[in-house]
Amino acid sequence: MATFYLTLNPASFLAVSSQKRLSSNSIQCCQDTNGQPRPRVTHEPSDNWLTSFPEKNPIISSPTVLPPRPRRIILVRHGQSEGNVDESVYTQVPDPKIKLTEKGMAQAEECGKNIRKMIEKDGVDDWKVYFYVSPYRRTLETLRCLARAFKRQRIAGWREEPRLREQDFGNFQDREKMRIEKATRVLYGRFFYRFPNGESAADVYDRITGFRETLRADIDIGRFQPPGERNPNMNLVIVSHGLTLRVFLMRWYKWTVEQFEGLNNLGNGDMIVMEKGYGGRYSLLMHHTEEELRNFGLTEEMLIDQEWQKIAKPGELNYDCLITGPSFFTHFEDEDNET
Repeated sequence: MATFYLTLNPASFLAVSSQKRLSSNSIQCCQDTNGQPRPRVTHEPSDNWLTSFPEKNPIISSPTVLPPRPRRIILVRHGQSEGNVDESVYTQVPDPKIKLTEKGMAQAEECGKNIRKMIEKDGVDDWKVYFYVSPYRRTLETLRCLARAFKRQRIAGWREEPRLREQDFGNFQDREKMRIEKATRVLYGRFFYRFPNGESAADVYDRITGFRETLRADIDIGRFQPPGERNPNMNLVIVSHGLTLRVFLMRWYKWTVEQFEGLNNLGNGDMIVMEKGYGGRYSLLMHHTEEELRNFGLTEEMLIDQEWQKIAKPGELNYDCLITGPSFFTHFEDEDNET
């Protein structure tokens, strides 16, 4: 027979002295002090409880009633860092701890102002921003400077996301060895070359794939929305690093390795904007001109796909896409000639 030792507060309604030995058979949890049955009390979760956990609310989390997608996903590269000015810094300071220069802070502040001006042109009063940021010091400092352009009520929140970190180049970096490694990367291929004790762009692709799935889940349940709100004028801002952001775009739009290797890096403190099109998908051509995207490295095939993204709906497939469509296969030319 099991036994229990209980120490009860003197104010307890049970007149039991401290450390009194009880038999498990003597515990009557469903009776009051007079031995009468206690009335059963049922506690129902309130609406406020449900709105605190939107994924548990059958109305909010239902796949047939999705919250509105954010108006934009804005990708921002960190401002100028000490490592951008003097590469010897990497030999003494861990990459995650390298900070911004004064110029980098100014670039970040200017970027924040440009984002705010872009959003204000929408002409709506209820817009907000939500931030995802790499945990590196230079990206966190970029976010702090960038966010100065926004009042408290405009910021819905932020999240530090380790999968948005910089490509790992291998702990402390020897300056001369790194120059040789980067030259070798050009010969080997920018996407697949892995730095000793570090990462390749392909490795970054794998972790960005995981982040993309998290981001899509956040969008589907409106996790960045304040409890109970369904604001269509939310703007997501991702503050990260040059290569990481290019890999993110590659993964989102299903660009090929060859297309990725043709992309140019964003400047420090620059942004590229994925804006929701007429059908609900995100297109770079909603905000940027074709010339801007060509300068970034997009080919004609990629631009044609961005035009389709402007009008397509989520879940639709572009069967005529020149990137992933049948134009890859060359044997169809033989069939055409035979016909």
